Amino acid sequence: MKLFSAALLCFVYSYAFTQTVEVKLLNAVKQLETDAQFKHASISLYVVESKTGKLVFDKNSEMGLATASTLKVVTSVAAFELLGKDYRYKTDIGYDGKIEGNKLNGNLFITSSGDPTLGSWRWKSTTMDTVLQRITALLKANNITMITGDIIIDDSKWSTQSTPRGWTWDDIGNYYGAGARALNWHENQYDLILRSGKNSGDPVAVVKTEPPLQATLINELKTGNAGSGDNSIIYLPENGHIGYVRGTIESGRNAFKVSGAMPNAVLSFVKDLTDYLQKSGIAFSGRSKTNIDYVLNKEKMPVISKIWMSFYSPSFDSINYYFLQRSVNLFGEALVKTITYEKTGIGSTEAGIDLIKDFWSKKNIEPSALNMIDGSGLSPANRVTTNALVTVMQYARQQNWFNSFYYGLPLQNGIKMKSGSIGGVRSYTGYIKSKTGVEYTFAFIINNFDGSAGTVREKMWKLLDILKVP
Repeated sequence: MKLFSAALLCFVYSYAFTQTVEVKLLNAVKQLETDAQFKHASISLYVVESKTGKLVFDKNSEMGLATASTLKVVTSVAAFELLGKDYRYKTDIGYDGKIEGNKLNGNLFITSSGDPTLGSWRWKSTTMDTVLQRITALLKANNITMITGDIIIDDSKWSTQSTPRGWTWDDIGNYYGAGARALNWHENQYDLILRSGKNSGDPVAVVKTEPPLQATLINELKTGNAGSGDNSIIYLPENGHIGYVRGTIESGRNAFKVSGAMPNAVLSFVKDLTDYLQKSGIAFSGRSKTNIDYVLNKEKMPVISKIWMSFYSPSFDSINYYFLQRSVNLFGEALVKTITYEKTGIGSTEAGIDLIKDFWSKKNIEPSALNMIDGSGLSPANRVTTNALVTVMQYARQQNWFNSFYYGLPLQNGIKMKSGSIGGVRSYTGYIKSKTGVEYTFAFIINNFDGSAGTVREKMWKLLDILKVP
């Protein structure tokens, strides 16, 4: 009888405890709805107990909303399953023709598979110098001091469009708007080093670009007020030769850095490679060519006859860490194309999105609840429900690679969660553990708010703190 009474008390306490959390969340959401900043906003919050999947709170969980970078968890988890945590990209270095004496009488081939880490500064094994040194050392080991043919970048296995549809003109020239190519270099990013004036309205000087930009930027920047920060935008489309940099940067800065997206990473890679070869005493008399050059000239691309060496990227779980922690959009777009490349032989955003949506449809997420345009969340046209995000996060918890995924999630406000922010959008999805040891899985999205995004963040974090207290 005593055991029955104790069990009953535990059940009643647990029920009341859950109800208390639900009531607190309900009151907090009602408070947000009466806040002037959210007068015209759409608010969605979905919370379940992680261990049992039991519903804790539901507000508009089936409403499709713009997610910004929280969409990355959808791509990340699908990639863990469809590619595997140990997946590595491969870039082959080889040639055709013959080696005669100290000459390569033929073409040098770079056969690329979309490795987004090639030339990246995030790993010692991938830096620009490391890659260029290894290629140069390979040629020297074969006593080659002259390449008589061309440098051929075989990028024929990926689609020619690097940026997904739906990305805005304000984004694609800036570092976070770098599209994914079959050959990526230095994360398809360059740094624009600027010198501002002393007074508001003074012209801003471009000191240099690192690495050198293979395009011309028309500088329309002006000096802003002291402490105003970076309000610049670079307008330069993929494969563009002329772009513009507009807006303001704060006054009194001698080396202010703004990062942009390379319009064509292949051009930058070849320039860096040929410069490095020349400094190392290896001459090159040909041209650089990609698949599109042969298509335009109605010629057949030569075939590599011997692979000398292969570069392998860090494993996917290592790439995923930076994908989630640093929210690198390039990595997400490369993963989408890689999924379809591995499944069909051609890397394509549209086909990759279809494969990801098909994967999730088999995990009980309706395609209409996962209206994806890209793999990173940069497109404002993405529409995803909080129910779908929680389903993704709950699925991840059951997999043997979960620790790698969890490790990649940023720690914000004491919560392991992925955040997202674009114009008028704030979103979060992740895991919260209460003081009593109950873990919750949640997704929280607000669209079309007014005023400061920083203020919205503070209000959303305050609501999520409710789940920590019980």
